[in-house]
Amino acid sequence: MSQKFPEHFLWGGAVAAHQLEGAYREGGRGLSTADVMTAGSAKQPRIITDGVLAGYVYPNHQGIDFYHRYREDIALFREMGFKCFRTSISWSRIFPNGDEEEPNEEGLQFYDRLFDELLANGIQPVVTLSHFEIPYHLVKTYGGFRSRKLIGFFLHYAETVFTRYRDKVKYWILFNEINNQTDTSRPIFAFTNSGILFEEGENREQVVWQAIHHELVAGAMAVKRGHEINPDFKIGCMVAWVPIYPETCHPADMLAEVDRMHDRYFFTDVYVRGHYPGYADSMMKKKGVFIRMEEGDAEILSEGTVDYISLSYYMSSVVSHLEDTDSNERGFTGSVDNPYLKYSDWGWAIDPEGLRYTLDTLTERYEKPIFIAENGFGAYDKLDEKGEHSYAVDDSYRINYLQEHIRAVKEAITEDGADVFGFTIWGCIDVVSFTTGELSKRYGMIYVDIDDAGCGTLARSRKKSFYWYQNVIRTNGEEV
Repeated sequence: MSQKFPEHFLWGGAVAAHQLEGAYREGGRGLSTADVMTAGSAKQPRIITDGVLAGYVYPNHQGIDFYHRYREDIALFREMGFKCFRTSISWSRIFPNGDEEEPNEEGLQFYDRLFDELLANGIQPVVTLSHFEIPYHLVKTYGGFRSRKLIGFFLHYAETVFTRYRDKVKYWILFNEINNQTDTSRPIFAFTNSGILFEEGENREQVVWQAIHHELVAGAMAVKRGHEINPDFKIGCMVAWVPIYPETCHPADMLAEVDRMHDRYFFTDVYVRGHYPGYADSMMKKKGVFIRMEEGDAEILSEGTVDYISLSYYMSSVVSHLEDTDSNERGFTGSVDNPYLKYSDWGWAIDPEGLRYTLDTLTERYEKPIFIAENGFGAYDKLDEKGEHSYAVDDSYRINYLQEHIRAVKEAITEDGADVFGFTIWGCIDVVSFTTGELSKRYGMIYVDIDDAGCGTLARSRKKSFYWYQNVIRTNGEEV
């Protein structure tokens, strides 16, 4: 077994269209769900408004103006040595309302230019079809993925971009972190994943899981159609992976861990195996959910299995059968702190070995290639205004975090046999935070001069981590 990363390993960075593009009304683009979410903070949740209203700050409207500056940013990605760049297509750039027959040519041309620029710089696009935004019109008119009609709208959108970019994009991802919306205590996830606004008194679990079924069917149909359009396409799912450990070796803790992990494995089980797992019925009964399936859905799921699994990994969690807690960050009852780990400023457990554990268990369960689509460290970076360094920010804390996680990936590949083909650092350039809408919560290796009020020059500058990652890629992970 090789003791190195694979020769053609896809090193790169990851972003999402709504968090960096800006130009929210340019080029014929329609409103998306991201455009009606206000600025927030770690203490103040974002508000979902009924359309764009006066008196609110909407940070996604400007993002970091990637729409106009993508050539400058891609030049920096090339300088870092990126082999790939994971981004998303804004659905409402292609179909402003989401239910049109004909696409918006200006939107298609923008992504033509973007993908051409990436390829000209030796960077492979990795493209997510739906990354926490759908056309806002689909929310107001159909209730988002509550409605089965969105299956057809999504498939039409997927067919359009698959056909247009069949010779430019090889790697595709369906729905970003589709499993996040199972945390119904935080309505932001149901809204951004599926365009769902909960009504007073309704069974949120029922609404979300029915929408999930619609998305799984839509995704399977897209996989099958994509392979017909270009058999060389590699189309993957994307899940937020937070491994759960039992607090002790008490059998009840072990069973609690198995039960909680069902909420994660369910998605990859369906995407990879092509059918609902055996535990699904009992899991849904516990939730008080009945999923309505149409004739032919089972066949669609079986015919549209994915080529690879992509995931985000930021933290792990712990469950105890004795506790009755419900933390917003951990998202489930019974979660407890891990005394063996340190925590970030946002209460996220820093656990690089948990990433190795994740890659090992997914490899054993599915024997499918894995793409690490997100891993990174958010922090309030301090700009070197005195010019004491050759870089804009001394983010050694970010380097330390990433070093440990990349080493864990290498161990999973070289010692455990995990089939991992790529690693993209989340927020490779500073972008709008999804959860808080802040611009001061930074993940990037490129600093963007913009504050939470949207003020600044938008100038780009290199952080210390920029040069560190440049060397990691240059040595194919040998020097971390």
